[in-house]
Amino acid sequence: MTDAHVFDLTGKTALISGTTSGFGRHMAITLAKAGAHVAITGRRVERLDELKKEIEAFDGRALPVALDVTDMDSIKTCIETCETELGPLDILVNNAGMNIDQMATDVTEDSYDTVMDTNLKGSFFMAQEAAKRMIEKGRPGRIINIASIGGHTVLPGLSVYCMSKASVLMMTKALAREWARYDINVTALCPGFIETELNAHWFATEPGQKQVKGYPRRRLGEIADLDGALLLMASDQGRIITGTSLTIDDGQSL
Repeated sequence: MTDAHVFDLTGKTALISGTTSGFGRHMAITLAKAGAHVAITGRRVERLDELKKEIEAFDGRALPVALDVTDMDSIKTCIETCETELGPLDILVNNAGMNIDQMATDVTEDSYDTVMDTNLKGSFFMAQEAAKRMIEKGRPGRIINIASIGGHTVLPGLSVYCMSKASVLMMTKALAREWARYDINVTALCPGFIETELNAHWFATEPGQKQVKGYPRRRLGEIADLDGALLLMASDQGRIITGTSLTIDDGQSL
């Protein structure tokens, strides 16, 4: 695990979407250990209290806030609450996302909208609301979009998911260009297959193990492998990095 103290975020306010499990939960802890005050968010609010206690155990500060990124009112209320309780927003991590494992011929309008509304529309309007507030206050900011290797590599059975993440990568470039004059950096991380509580069962099966053996290094990544890139993008050390998408996949997409 990267030493969070190398990247000092003391005094910064960060909001991470989708922190009830997996990437988001870990990223909230990582940013808090680096000194940021973090707004931890999600629809399953009851799961946020446990995370809050874990962060407070190392003297970090965490604020649980309900958030549904597919609801525009929820986005505005969440960011308003974050700024009221923790201070002006400095860092947004657009982590909330989902996928539906379907072949393209089986995709319904509802499943298409569910994936696109969460992964793309939600990320865009979270970024928009955060940037508007940063611009109004004349504050620099960091917006980090969690994309995927699916944004540039076809993942069988996940066509709509890949489409959504490819759009997130172009969104990253477009927003970085538009908001550069305001000193708002917009970047994206493209993780490969990393074991989490959501996929651990699959990778324990025979087909899952066969998938892993097909990777160049025959292994899965760990969530902590994202720490260095996340902290770089969020901190002053990454001040001239914008519009960039960084693939972190242990060579899985090669």
